[in-house]
Amino acid sequence: MELNSVILTAGGSIGFFKIVNSVFGKLPMPESACRNAWKWRNISTSFVHSLITGIWSVLCFVLHPQMAEDLIGTHSAFSHALVTVSIGYFIYDFLDMVLNQKIGQSWELLFHHVVVITCFGISVITCRYVGFAVVALLVEINSVFLHLRQVLLMANMAAGTLYRVNSMINLGTYVVFRINTLAWMTRWLVLNRDNVPLFAYTMGSVGMAIMTAMNIVLFYRLLRSDFLKGSTREAKKEKET
Repeated sequence: MELNSVILTAGGSIGFFKIVNSVFGKLPMPESACRNAWKWRNISTSFVHSLITGIWSVLCFVLHPQMAEDLIGTHSAFSHALVTVSIGYFIYDFLDMVLNQKIGQSWELLFHHVVVITCFGISVITCRYVGFAVVALLVEINSVFLHLRQVLLMANMAAGTLYRVNSMINLGTYVVFRINTLAWMTRWLVLNRDNVPLFAYTMGSVGMAIMTAMNIVLFYRLLRSDFLKGSTREAKKEKET
């Protein structure tokens, strides 16, 4: 995919998620979510992105299994498009947060997005490490349940069965698709150090270190909020922030 195609695809992705956000703004929302309508639209849009990319990332390996054997140089146009579309989403979400939320409330996510956009951008422009980027997007499978959890909190459904079931699935997929995936990616990066240029290796190592730290903190917050003593109080506090 040429640079012009990358720019057009990423730009189209930005426009698509802007439209998705606008559609959620016109749909009915729970009364409890009306106090923070922007957050409701943002989370709902993130849910759509996770649903699309989670399924798409799995299909990339199903339709092109050779990529699993060579995460550096082997990829399909289908997988390249996935990474490019995700860049567009993260750019859109970055701008949405900057324009609608205080920096102090979202600096962690903003920093996360900058790291992801940089690493994915290097991948799609050089057409290298696309497979590695697709592996990283497998975490979006967990994000589906992570965002659904936030939607249920904003809808005042934290005491219901659906929330409890989603909490258990969320924790399970968190371990499988976030912690295990990040651990596997770190191991792969170390084992393939000699095959990765110094700049790419440095960017990858820094990115993995940041993602690992952020996900450990988030995992602790989920455990404390949904499973440890005082979970109802913690969930209520989280909904209000």
